[in-house]
Amino acid sequence: MTSIGRVSFFSPAPWVPSGPIFVASALNTIPMEPDASLSSPPLVPVILCGGTGTRLWPLSRASYPKQYWALAGNDDKTLLQQTQQRLEGLPGLAPPLLICNEDHRFIVAEQLRQIGVEPAAILLEPMGRNTAPAVAVAALKATSCGQDPLLLVLAADHVIRRPECFRAVVEAALPAATAGRLVTFGIVPTAAETGYGYIEAAESMGLDSMGQGPGGQAIPVPIARFVEKPDSATAAAFVASGRFTWNSGMFLFRASAILSELERLAPEVVSACRSALEQDSADLEFLRLEPEAFAGCPNVSLDVAVMEKTSLGAVLPLDAQWSDVGSWSALWETSDHDSNGNVLRGRVIGEGVRNCYLRSEHRLVVGLGVEDLVVVETDDVVLVAHRDRAQEIKAIVGQLEKSGAPESKAHRRIYRPWGHYDGIVEGDRWQVKKIQVKPGAALSLQMHHHRAEHWVVVRGTALVEKDGVEEMVGENQSTYIPLGARHRLINPGKIPVEMIEVQSGAYLGEDDIVRFEDRYGRSNTKAEPGLLRADPVALTVAEAAALAAGGRT
Repeated sequence: MTSIGRVSFFSPAPWVPSGPIFVASALNTIPMEPDASLSSPPLVPVILCGGTGTRLWPLSRASYPKQYWALAGNDDKTLLQQTQQRLEGLPGLAPPLLICNEDHRFIVAEQLRQIGVEPAAILLEPMGRNTAPAVAVAALKATSCGQDPLLLVLAADHVIRRPECFRAVVEAALPAATAGRLVTFGIVPTAAETGYGYIEAAESMGLDSMGQGPGGQAIPVPIARFVEKPDSATAAAFVASGRFTWNSGMFLFRASAILSELERLAPEVVSACRSALEQDSADLEFLRLEPEAFAGCPNVSLDVAVMEKTSLGAVLPLDAQWSDVGSWSALWETSDHDSNGNVLRGRVIGEGVRNCYLRSEHRLVVGLGVEDLVVVETDDVVLVAHRDRAQEIKAIVGQLEKSGAPESKAHRRIYRPWGHYDGIVEGDRWQVKKIQVKPGAALSLQMHHHRAEHWVVVRGTALVEKDGVEEMVGENQSTYIPLGARHRLINPGKIPVEMIEVQSGAYLGEDDIVRFEDRYGRSNTKAEPGLLRADPVALTVAEAAALAAGGRT
């Protein structure tokens, strides 16, 4: 495993703990103070990439959620990329473990490649089961080689505008976590928010915003309790007390420590996750958890499963301009404003505009004499909302889902391992797409029963195979794919291939694809008989035959 100049916890010579591996019997004996006799183990980021971020619709959708968008500041890096990059400089930093769902696997891999990070593993959940199973799987994987690293559990969709402060607080938590404490990072409240859960410290923290005590030493404080989202009066009392912080959902602990507590407090979670991991299957750089075993895992958060019950919990205050970007108004608040309080992104003109968030992804957006609005333009939706009602967007998305509107879940741009395509326009028995294929990438060898296709290359050079015959198709050239022909496209060049695809036929659905060969593991055999479906847009030959006979499968 390449460690990119950092510590690799999959190295041939594994780290050996200088102290004991901590178990539940040590509950009341683990100190908060640092112990110089304990060496610091490798620090493994565990980045949780789940969630659909519907409150940031129409930009964030199930097919491409907010963690994969560049939202914070003027940086062109996505929230996922920023989550990894802000860790640079932490001592003992090892390659990350990432946990995501099947549909986003190639997005995650590509975004890490763009920032030069090779992950230790990308674990694929067959279905969402909340944070306790995700952390259990990560801890089991991290200890599978006989090692016991520190796990820094992070969400992929948070914004932290002062990363240097975040790193300082993480370093302050290392001694307690190395000693076996389960440390969580509590956000120093800036207001009596009712949208967050709260953590109460067991004693007065007596710390400044960097978690520094009178002697300059940051010491985590034992946790008294977790409190769900309070009402306004209760939240105000919490903030005034000085003992409460917001629950960030970020943690630092030894892998053995969290596994021991999970075994004690939620053994069914560990049992199901261990079974799913033992039966996992490798797919390129991904590890697929066994679906049936993982489906038997309870859907439970780490807070509920462990942190609310354990006596090992500790909280360390964090003041680093953190936000979970839970709404458009939250994104407006955490972004840099112009002199009129506006956040303008993309092709936007604002005249006489105040305290607005205006964003364009494609078309020109013009604001004139408006205040306190959120306006977001995508290729198929325009959102206009008052900032004070931005939290209600989730309900609108629910209405769209009930009505079957495609805009509720997917963008017109659909990402594939070889690149992406955009739906341009469609009519009765025809549609037009713009397709981009990355250098060196290839579409699967496939056929369609119900449509023919015309391909016009507008950039680059494509190698096209039709029924075993290959031809080079350059810019301003075209080729025709007859109905039923086995075909594929390969980009042999060093620049992306862009082409316009015109489909025509009786049925144009993405499930009219029979795959014969696929370099991305989306089919299970290269032979036509008995092809199995490996993703939702591939038909087996038997299913395709049934479809051709007039049935839908």
